[in-house]
Amino acid sequence: MKNIIYSILAVTVLAFSSCQDLNHPTLGDYPKDSNPAGGPLKFYVAFDGTTSDVLMNAVDSIRANFASANTTSSVDGIKGKAIQGGVGKFVSYAKPNDFATTAKSFTISFWEKHNGQTHNNALTNGPEYPFSFVAVSNYHWSSSNFFLLFEGDNTACAVKLVAASGLSGGASVADTWLTWEGSGSIPGLMDNAWHHCAFVYDQATSGLTFYKDGVSQGTKVWTGHGAIGLVNSVIASVRIGCGPQGDASDVSDNWLASTWKGALDQFRFYGTALTAAEVQSLFTAKR
Repeated sequence: MKNIIYSILAVTVLAFSSCQDLNHPTLGDYPKDSNPAGGPLKFYVAFDGTTSDVLMNAVDSIRANFASANTTSSVDGIKGKAIQGGVGKFVSYAKPNDFATTAKSFTISFWEKHNGQTHNNALTNGPEYPFSFVAVSNYHWSSSNFFLLFEGDNTACAVKLVAASGLSGGASVADTWLTWEGSGSIPGLMDNAWHHCAFVYDQATSGLTFYKDGVSQGTKVWTGHGAIGLVNSVIASVRIGCGPQGDASDVSDNWLASTWKGALDQFRFYGTALTAAEVQSLFTAKR
């Protein structure tokens, strides 16, 4: 009887081992952030991997969510390693975990380093994207339901976050542009030094506050909107360092296909609005 039980256990262990993806790192091989199960931090990539497998170097450590593609290179970051973008270079994931399904308020936090004027992929002046959510076909004119772009130089850089919500489809999907542009453009973002950026949306006020290096740059309001209302089912993929259109071979001047030409580090999506003190802590701790 014992021999039968041992045989069953051996087969079970062998079957379990054979089902594991041995190309993925074992537990403990990628950076983690303190966050309880179901906690506010929904997606976190430190880009600290140092393996020869670029997908292992871009693991979201909240749910061991592996990138589906990574054409960036690894460089020194604000803490550990970071990714270096360029024409056609970005990281892609299937989903932002449960961020879109659970977030009513949100915080987006990352570090960026960029030298001078932003450019499209044809290297003429244009926007560049820290991130975008790619939407299913015909959902929205932009091919997205959530994206952030920077456009300008170190003297004045426009910063624009766009969110679309609802399931009506096509051009009728409700969207908003919450922007710092024109006379409100942000100086000092493109000086080839690391800067912390945090975007905090509070459903109670429908306000989005942009923090640069822990300091508020003002709040923009989506009047009366409340909960952000992103639709998870329309998200086809998540891109770090690229707009929602085109692919890695796109070298056109399509402003929605442009990639980030600088470096990015410590990318986080929270499903809650962090306080000013919490944002300041991310900045001072270089997180």
